Amino acid sequence: MSNLAIFGGAAVPAFARNNELSETAKALMGGAAGVSTKRISIKGGVFRLLAGGKEVASIDERHLDVIVVKAASKVSRVFYAGSYDKDAASAAPDCWSNDGEKPDVAAGNKQSVTCMACPQNVAGSGQGNSRACRYQQRLAVVLANNPEGDVLQLTLPATSVFGKEEGDKRPLQAFVRYLAVQNPPINPEQIVTRMKFDTKVESPKLVFAPVRWLTDDEYAVVKTQSESDEAKRAVVMTVAQSDGVKSAPLKLEGKPLAVEEAPAPKAKAKPAPVEAEAEAEPEVRKTPSKTNAVPAVKTDLKGIVADWDDE
Repeated sequence: MSNLAIFGGAAVPAFARNNELSETAKALMGGAAGVSTKRISIKGGVFRLLAGGKEVASIDERHLDVIVVKAASKVSRVFYAGSYDKDAASAAPDCWSNDGEKPDVAAGNKQSVTCMACPQNVAGSGQGNSRACRYQQRLAVVLANNPEGDVLQLTLPATSVFGKEEGDKRPLQAFVRYLAVQNPPINPEQIVTRMKFDTKVESPKLVFAPVRWLTDDEYAVVKTQSESDEAKRAVVMTVAQSDGVKSAPLKLEGKPLAVEEAPAPKAKAKPAPVEAEAEAEPEVRKTPSKTNAVPAVKTDLKGIVADWDDE
């Protein structure tokens, strides 16, 4: 158990319950000062808690129970011009899109006017037959045993989002469709969700399963959390923005690609995601037949917060 556990829950004194970072704390935080977004990383097949780009805790267990409080309305996209280096620090992407349709206005090295016409959206532009521009789904979550705690950003790569279910192993979209056909339909923000690593694949990939309904009190807290500034930032910020990485756009062939017109699909740049995974393309699937089965209910939850070990 982390020694920090003694500072949480009922142990928090009245004067500290509405704490904000003091000037003393900011002065002693170094490079992380001013960066408030915290996120969960799955780099290396381990659940890690990062604040300001620095790892502050990790757990050894292969699963983590969370509550989804908010999700980006569309799957985003992100492109890195350089080669992936797993040992390198987080870098700002060259181009990205929050809606998956056109580059974000803040992207410093736009590759095209639209994502559909982009050369980085062509099979073979990335490693092997993959696309250099990667799909991502951004979520805002809280730990299941501490719904009133920090809202954490979770950025899922394509392999954890798309694909078919295999038994009770479901990537995110298949999992939410599974909840939707229950009677009554189940919304992800109404339950505790278990995220678990798929141990049959080499790159970190998550699958999802229902654990239990939230209590009335928990659901009220989740609704409040979903409207927080932290939740809103979590679903629109890139990993680099969350970590406070300053953008320093790379150049292709000595200069950024012009965006006045869509270039022909010919570039062969390799992607460099912060957490690289094999690409999985979106596919259209038939809606599964409706069933009255309700996801299994589990009530024996472990205290996840207590498992975060200080780094």
